[in-house]
Amino acid sequence: MDTKKNKKVNQYNRWGYIFLIPFISVYIVFQLIPLITTVYNSFFENYREGLMQIGPRFIGLENYKAVFSSPDIWIYAKNTMIMWVMGFIPQIIFSLLLAAWFSDNRMRIKGARFFKTVIYLPNLIMASAFAMLFFALFSDGGPINYMLMDLGILKAPYRFFSHAGSTRALVAIMNFLMWFGNTTILLMAGMMSIDTSLYEAAEVDGATSTQRFFKITLPVLKPILIYVAITSLIGGLQMFDVPQILTDGKGEPMRSSMTLIMYLNKWLYSKNMGRGGALSVVMFVITGALSLLVFKLSGYDKEED
Repeated sequence: MDTKKNKKVNQYNRWGYIFLIPFISVYIVFQLIPLITTVYNSFFENYREGLMQIGPRFIGLENYKAVFSSPDIWIYAKNTMIMWVMGFIPQIIFSLLLAAWFSDNRMRIKGARFFKTVIYLPNLIMASAFAMLFFALFSDGGPINYMLMDLGILKAPYRFFSHAGSTRALVAIMNFLMWFGNTTILLMAGMMSIDTSLYEAAEVDGATSTQRFFKITLPVLKPILIYVAITSLIGGLQMFDVPQILTDGKGEPMRSSMTLIMYLNKWLYSKNMGRGGALSVVMFVITGALSLLVFKLSGYDKEED
C-alpha cells in the first residue's frame, strides 16, 4: 500500500515540475541569460566611435572605476530618490486612508465598487500616454496656464518645465496617480482579512478609531506595507518613461530630472555596452541593498525569528 501511495505522490510531484517548466524557461531566457551577459560585458571595452567599432577588449574593473569616479551617477541617483520619495509618501498616506474608508462596513459608502474601479483605472494607462497628457496640460501655452491666468492667479504663463521643483513635482504626481490605485487595492485586501473580533474587543475596551488604526490595522498590515515599499522602491529606481518624455530625454532644467535609467539609456544609445553594463550591475546591487535595508529597518525579519 505504501509503495502505491508513494507512486501516486511522485506522479503528482512530477506534474508540478512539468507546470514549472514554462516559468523556468522564460526566466532563464529573458532574465538569467541577459543578467549574466550584462555582467560579462561590464568587464570589456566595447563601444562605437563614429563608424569604427572599439573592442570588445577585456579591461577588468575599469568601467566600474569610470562609473564611480564620475559625479553624474551621484547627481542622478539623488534626482531619482527625490522624485520617488515625493511620489511615494503621498501615495502610501492616500492609499491607507482610502483603504480604511472602503474596508469599513460601518461607513456604507454608496457606489463603492464604482469608486474602486475609478481609482484603479490610472494604473491601466500607459506611462507614456500619461506623460504626453501632462506635457500638453502644463506646457507654456497649455490649459493649466490659461486657467490660472483667467482666475487672476498668474499674470504670465508659468514655465513648469523650466524649474526643477515643478518638473520634479509633475513627475512625482504622475507616479502617484498611476500607482496609488494598485496600492489601495493591496491594502484593502489586507484590511479585509483582519479578524473583526479584534476591532470589537478594542471598541469594548474604549479604544478610539485612531487607536484601533495604529494598534491593530497598521501592525497587521506590516508585511503588505513592506512589500509595497520594496516594490515601489524598485519601480522608483527604474523610473524612465515619464521624465524621459516630459524633458525630451534631457533631464532639464539643469539635469535636475535626469534619472539613473535615463543616464543608462544614454550609454546604451551611444553603443557603449561596457559602460552601460557596469552601470546596470551597479544599479542591480544598489536596488538589492536598498530593498534589504527597507526589510531590515522594518524589523519584520526579527519578528519571524
